Amino acid sequence: MKTLQGEVIWISGASGGIGGAIAIRAAELGAKVAVCYQHSLGRAEGIVRKCREAGSMAEGFQLDVKQAESVRNCYQQVCWALGAPTIVIHAAGGTQVGLLQDVTMEQYDELMDTHVRGAVQMIQSAVPNMIQQKKGRIILLSSIWGEAGGAGEVIYSAAKGAIQGLTKALAKELARSHITVNAVAPGAIETPLLSAQLVDEEQVELAEEIPMGRLGKPEEVARLISHLCEPESRYITGQVIHINGGWYT
Repeated sequence: MKTLQGEVIWISGASGGIGGAIAIRAAELGAKVAVCYQHSLGRAEGIVRKCREAGSMAEGFQLDVKQAESVRNCYQQVCWALGAPTIVIHAAGGTQVGLLQDVTMEQYDELMDTHVRGAVQMIQSAVPNMIQQKKGRIILLSSIWGEAGGAGEVIYSAAKGAIQGLTKALAKELARSHITVNAVAPGAIETPLLSAQLVDEEQVELAEEIPMGRLGKPEEVARLISHLCEPESRYITGQVIHINGGWYT
């Protein structure tokens, strides 16, 4: 059933494991999809192709969420190509592993700007039209570490914690305009980012720590997010929803 027919979804980080899965799922449900990437043009083109194979309009757009001009330009390009976004999903991310005492201010800026500034700038671009239309969905990607905290990923944890605070406050601010704001906080998910951090043996050890005994799939996160986009979810707002197999509950 095409429950997202007529919607335009603007997704940052759509060339990544979770972002790509979100884009494909949205296309399967009938949405027009703006597949945004920063560097990975080849992966983004593959996601666009899969979205089109699902029967939906999809276009790729270069986007650096850290830069205000890039965000503004991307928003305008999406509007011209697909229509004004009715759903904004901020899935762009990245982390830096190491002790806090070794983090440089350049690394700090990179993480905070990608996760927090990026979310704010995308929202600021899209919200005026959403308010005018009295309709919209905003979904931000947090993390299990945004609540539990991750040793060795302190700034990443701080950034994801900020995303959770942003979600709760903005949901109250936009509720009268019938715009919902939610965050999804995945645990350990099988993505290229996780594979870059942990070798196969370490991933097996990590899975053993999780009550369900396995890592999550990007498609499982995408299905949760698509549910939050659907009309039946219009009364869900201000929530941080965890998907982690029972890990760190």
